[in-house]
Amino acid sequence: MISDRNFFVIKPQINEEGKFICLNPVDLFHNSHSLYLEIGCGKGEFIARYSILHPEYNYIGLEAAEKRINNTLKKLTPEQNPNVRLMRLYVDNSICQLFPAESVSGVFIQYPDPWPKRKHHRRRLIQQEFLSSLAMILKPLAQVQITTDNSDYATWILDEFLAHPSFISVYEELMLKESPFEEHIPTWYESEQRRQGFEPQYMLFKRI
Repeated sequence: MISDRNFFVIKPQINEEGKFICLNPVDLFHNSHSLYLEIGCGKGEFIARYSILHPEYNYIGLEAAEKRINNTLKKLTPEQNPNVRLMRLYVDNSICQLFPAESVSGVFIQYPDPWPKRKHHRRRLIQQEFLSSLAMILKPLAQVQITTDNSDYATWILDEFLAHPSFISVYEELMLKESPFEEHIPTWYESEQRRQGFEPQYMLFKRI
């Protein structure tokens, strides 16, 4: 609920050098449970439901848009989702400053902005420098699940991950048309895009 903002929403802290101050997940959640990140929360369907299915994990949702933070808050309560925190943040290569090295057990990235125009491709999240930063905070064998319904961006994502020395595809079939997870939670965006005839591609990579 929006009234629970003070419980759920945490603010990134900046040091005198203009860099993020590293979070301490144990201090934040008061336990040492495995930490998972959702980059881009959308309307909050995934993090709200998945955190209930897996109370043994902690989750931080990173979202740049205040409206989406509010939409996600509407689906959360401290009683049902004590293991969730949200942070308003434009995610980029600086993510490695926010979390201790090898502290994150997995990442979910669902429908990242494809920036379809060629002149905007440099704005795409999935780039080599970002993957290097991500690899720093991921535990060995941690997985990164990505979903997109933009075929051009799907190919881009696949090429970037396979070109990076810290990641491999979990599956031999590199792009899946159906979610490989039994507990797949369709977001509002996914349902709406499917209704319009856009089919998602699911990819799963592992940090080696």
